[in-house]
Amino acid sequence: MTFEERARRVKLLVLDCDGVLTDGGLAYDEEGRITKRFDVQDGLGIKAGQHMGLDFAVISGLDHAGVARRIKDLGIKHYFAGHVQKLPILDALCAELGIRYDEIAYMGDDWVDAAPMARVGLPLAVPNAQPEIRALAAWVASAHGGHGAVREAVVMILKAQGTYEQAYRHWSG
Repeated sequence: MTFEERARRVKLLVLDCDGVLTDGGLAYDEEGRITKRFDVQDGLGIKAGQHMGLDFAVISGLDHAGVARRIKDLGIKHYFAGHVQKLPILDALCAELGIRYDEIAYMGDDWVDAAPMARVGLPLAVPNAQPEIRALAAWVASAHGGHGAVREAVVMILKAQGTYEQAYRHWSG
């Protein structure tokens, strides 16, 4: 099956958080609180994908209130925090949503993403991912995590599915 055929099948895009939705950095304030930075273009890409029927999930190894807030603001219904063993979460999602692994794209950057990436139909990575993760990926974004990589992935999937122009028209007025 070609890459485009695999992308056409995608119904669910699963994202790691740190290093994919964010740049992976942890900024501590003077009181020891952690802050994270998200890219607004990634956010609009997610909203555009949702508008075109693409579902999203986020599985994060860390549990952070700021991430939970961003996920809620984006309308992502499937959020799993504090899970470094991600394959059991994907198994449960497949059962809950009635989808197969070949209908899932997964974007990761580090070793905890290896098991799900090896299983899904369309494994994706950010360019600054660990070498083993880039090797598993069928596609690597040109933008780094937290700097538009998710938007690139959504655009790539929408183009393969023939819905990119419709999504653009919806948001461009």
